[in-house]
Amino acid sequence: MKVVVAKTAGFCFGVKRAVDTVYEQAARAEENEKEKPIYTYGPIIHNEEVVRDLEEKGVRVLNSEEEIGKLSGGTVIIRSHGVSERVYELLERQGVNVVDATCPFVKKIHRIVKEESEKGKTIVIVGSGNHPEVEGIRGWCSKEAFVVETPEEAEKLRFPEGTKLCIVSQTTFNYNKFQVLVEIILKKSYDSIVVNTICSATHERQAEARQLASKIDVMLVIGGKHSSNTQKLFEICRKECNNTYYIQTIRDLQEQWLEGRRSVGITAGASTPNHIIEEVHRNVRIKF
Repeated sequence: MKVVVAKTAGFCFGVKRAVDTVYEQAARAEENEKEKPIYTYGPIIHNEEVVRDLEEKGVRVLNSEEEIGKLSGGTVIIRSHGVSERVYELLERQGVNVVDATCPFVKKIHRIVKEESEKGKTIVIVGSGNHPEVEGIRGWCSKEAFVVETPEEAEKLRFPEGTKLCIVSQTTFNYNKFQVLVEIILKKSYDSIVVNTICSATHERQAEARQLASKIDVMLVIGGKHSSNTQKLFEICRKECNNTYYIQTIRDLQEQWLEGRRSVGITAGASTPNHIIEEVHRNVRIKF
């Protein structure tokens, strides 16, 4: 059986940087009690294996602003998704040590929406409304921002005549869907500027996955079940290959999926560690 692993599968720059930062802080805390305890605001990435390993090293997860308000010390790491301006202010009031691992591409969006909303523009974010990255972006707008994820939501957008828009995107959004939604919004003839803030690594990963899925018999997409960018990879691959399967680890792989197949493609979301990808690749190659 031919087994092909996508070159762009696995950690992107921003995620690798954030994960490495947490491991480095955890190691430092072992040597310096003043660094303890170590927290991340939300799971550092949407991968249960990594989060579990960090918990074993003493890293705790904060899940709300209320939990931040109860802190009396320690180090809080901001994950690659970024947070709202209000969260920074809250952390400062609590007097904790803050280590900012926000992806630089996300930071760029924060600057754009802050500047454009202060100029009076209405911000439209193309992305998933409940995703932490989008929640963080909204928190840098000086007035209400609007989120659209589907053509139906884009069609329903209505603003007063003369409204000026600034349209940005969640960094991991599907590039083709972004183009479709932007086209719908622009047809409404508002005075709009469009900033394509989809990460170049995301675009490259999606394009490679689409091309690979169109050429093989079975496509395996690896990633955490809560990973937005992995879910989008799965959607893209499923359109090209009916035999596309979403797995988190080798434990989810079912042998009947591969029986009688001549070729298998493997890709993975930006929050999937290399050792999980390698384990799936090795097992598929050896068993089949």
